[in-house]
Amino acid sequence: MSETLKMLKEQSKIRKKLLAKTLGFSDVEQFRHALNSHREPMPMSSVRKFINKFNSESKSPEHTYKDSSTFLKGTQSSNPHNDYCQHFVDTGQRPQNFIRDVGLTDRFEEYPKLRKLIRLKDELIQQTSTPPMFLKCDLSTYDLKTLNIKFDVILVEPPLEEYQRTLGVTNTKFWNWKQIMDLELGELAANRSFIFLWCGSSDGLDKGRDCLRHWGFRRCEDICWIQTNSKNPGHSKSLEPNAVFQRTKEHCLMGIKGTVRRSSDGDYIHANVDIDLIITEENGHGSMEKPVEIFHIIEHFCLGKRRLHLFGRDSTIRPGWLTLGHELTNSNFNSAMYCGYFNNGQLTTGCTDRIEELRPKSPPPKCKLSMGIRKGISCMNRNRGRL
Repeated sequence: MSETLKMLKEQSKIRKKLLAKTLGFSDVEQFRHALNSHREPMPMSSVRKFINKFNSESKSPEHTYKDSSTFLKGTQSSNPHNDYCQHFVDTGQRPQNFIRDVGLTDRFEEYPKLRKLIRLKDELIQQTSTPPMFLKCDLSTYDLKTLNIKFDVILVEPPLEEYQRTLGVTNTKFWNWKQIMDLELGELAANRSFIFLWCGSSDGLDKGRDCLRHWGFRRCEDICWIQTNSKNPGHSKSLEPNAVFQRTKEHCLMGIKGTVRRSSDGDYIHANVDIDLIITEENGHGSMEKPVEIFHIIEHFCLGKRRLHLFGRDSTIRPGWLTLGHELTNSNFNSAMYCGYFNNGQLTTGCTDRIEELRPKSPPPKCKLSMGIRKGISCMNRNRGRL
């Protein structure tokens, strides 16, 4: 009898004794009798096959993954999947760090038409933007109705209480969702207008929707800021108490007021130009700065020139925007001068023939009615496209 077979038999005896003792039997025979089983001798041919299989498997190299080096991008992996989650556990590098071409400058390198479209739109926005205006004020006491202006776009960036827990922000006055809802933003919105509300990543997803409804908007999109940590990899040390996963994103809810459709309001919106994801490096500890790309998304999408930014800072002052906030260090807002920019009726940036030719169009409405019936009955699916 070979040494391998002897070893297997000894291990089998030990396992049977332990199992019998665990189940309360005095010995293996009593256990076998209770199971009403009997042992039949194994044919020698089966024994030889088993031994040969055991020896071949014992000689094969054993794969033990001690870290995620085999899953790194650009290496030959012995696993068919790139396990970025395991890599995050080992190194603290978030999976989104490995997404390529996320910057504004290199995003459309492989799409020359889109690259040209974005360049033309940026040039048009720069030419038609009003000079930047800003007003230092405490929004908790300032009456927004005194602005006496109807805005096409409102961007709200409140200092949420969760930023104190997650970002370590201490040098500002935080707002709860009741205070945010009390802002009378519905009075500032034009008949067809949009609102963008930064709502964090926890209870703000529900509270923010309540605010939009209270202000007279309906939620239509959710822009998500995916935060990378390439410059400072590591695990977050400030986790939300009710969080199940480690949160590495933040949401900006988009609401719409009035009737605005992609197929019929090309003078006011250009849909399908940008996406609803922003991927940039997370801010340093104690900073509430938001990615500047949110301004590009808004300006590319809505052609309205009357834009309001609430809870702004010196770093967010921008041409074409009226910025309000208590963290501003100065003011230059003049109501008469600001309203004078729109007295000529030019409320939108307009559009050029080349931009209209390049920008992505919504697909035509589907209608299965015959041509004769279609002349008298409007198509059921007409003008029902989403933004």
